[in-house]
Amino acid sequence: MAKKESKGEISVREAGRRGGTTTKERHGPEFYRQIGHKGGQKVRELIERGKASEK
Repeated sequence: MAKKESKGEISVREAGRRGGTTTKERHGPEFYRQIGHKGGQKVRELIERGKASEK
């Protein structure tokens, strides 16, 4: 991938990569397990609500 010469600007992709790396260093793998579990629980709740509203 070619690098662009610019005045300190970074791409959205690069910003996301840096943010993810920083989060990983600060919080560790357990953080990702916790937020993944929370997301899964929320999806389960939304599915149950959708099924209940169909009845």
